[in-house]
Amino acid sequence: MQFSLTLLLVILLVCAVSGLGRKLRISAPLLLVIIGAGVSYLPFVEPIVLDPEFVLLALLSPLLYAAALQTSLIDFRTNRRAIGLLSVGYVIFSTVGVGLVAWLVFPGIPLASAIALGAVVAPPDAVAATAIARKVGLPRRVVSILEGESLVNDATALVCLRAAITASAGTVSAWQIGTQFVWAAGGGIVIGLVAAIILIYIRKRVRNVAINTSMSLAAPFLA
Repeated sequence: MQFSLTLLLVILLVCAVSGLGRKLRISAPLLLVIIGAGVSYLPFVEPIVLDPEFVLLALLSPLLYAAALQTSLIDFRTNRRAIGLLSVGYVIFSTVGVGLVAWLVFPGIPLASAIALGAVVAPPDAVAATAIARKVGLPRRVVSILEGESLVNDATALVCLRAAITASAGTVSAWQIGTQFVWAAGGGIVIGLVAAIILIYIRKRVRNVAINTSMSLAAPFLA
């Protein structure tokens, strides 16, 4: 019961902050981050520990799904080179850069743990990046590249994170890292395409609005 009330309050707070952001002409995701950080310092707010699997499945999946719905496939294909360089090269560079800085600033941290920290903070947020880019009026090509990059960069970051965690516990080879990346990126694309084809096929033949809505809500979790 307490969890349900807490969830309801969070949803109401998100709606209120989003409405406030529109009136103030401030990006809603950015405003939510600022208010969330401020609320966390209140003395009566207890620390909340989330399961990483819950974050990946219940939070990240619908965010990426919403961002994908707003991404143009034509623009993605046109800018695939820039998207690939940013989603792979930039994330790896940021992971190593942040890891080395953390390792040098805090000598007691093992290098593998520092690299893991870099992998956590390397990929930019999918929703916030596109929302801010549109708000400031960046060119359409730049917005399209940011949208496409935000859909792919998590695979690179997760592979770097897994490799760093494995290295901290033992040894990991370059072949294993490459295999993990191909499996995470390529496997995700294949599973997503198969799920999309199946869902599109079913939704074209189902005329019930409630069923179509339910399938749309379940799509990010099925893929």
